[in-house]
Amino acid sequence: MSTAAVSAAVVTAAEEVEGIRLLLPAGYDLFWSTVVLVGIAIPFYKYVLPKFQAVLDERTAKIEGGLAKAESAQAEAAAQLAEHQQLLADARAEAARIREEARAEGTTILAESRTRAQEEAARIVETAQRQIDAERQQAAVSLRADVGALATELASKIVGESLADEARRSRVVDRFLDDLEASTTTSAGKGN
Repeated sequence: MSTAAVSAAVVTAAEEVEGIRLLLPAGYDLFWSTVVLVGIAIPFYKYVLPKFQAVLDERTAKIEGGLAKAESAQAEAAAQLAEHQQLLADARAEAARIREEARAEGTTILAESRTRAQEEAARIVETAQRQIDAERQQAAVSLRADVGALATELASKIVGESLADEARRSRVVDRFLDDLEASTTTSAGKGN
């Protein structure tokens, strides 16, 4: 058979096959394709697919475990955050309470210090007043004695007689000082 004869046979065979049969393979091709497919599919389903499935199951388990760990870690972090916020709020409340106690204690200490200072000032003023009164009386007694001695001497010179007698001298000095005080009081009363 020549090439022309083969091509003529193919053309005639092509002309004979028309319509839907053109798209369908021949029966022997279908048979041998099915045998090869079954020959590949059985070992694939028996050996390869279970290994793929095991790897995929293992990865799924790891992913699910990772997700569970992440969720538990996130829940734990949220719980710790809430705990820290509560501790912070408690610490702030405690600090505010301590500040208020310190303010109250400071106010009490300040009031006590003022009271003590006022009492001490009053005591010092009273002591100074007593000391001034005592010094005034002492000065008055000393002045009275000095004035008495000077008045006696002056009176002796004026009167011309000796006032050596203590009782006489005392009476003269007292009378002189009383007159002097009366005149001072009278002139002070007229000045007002």
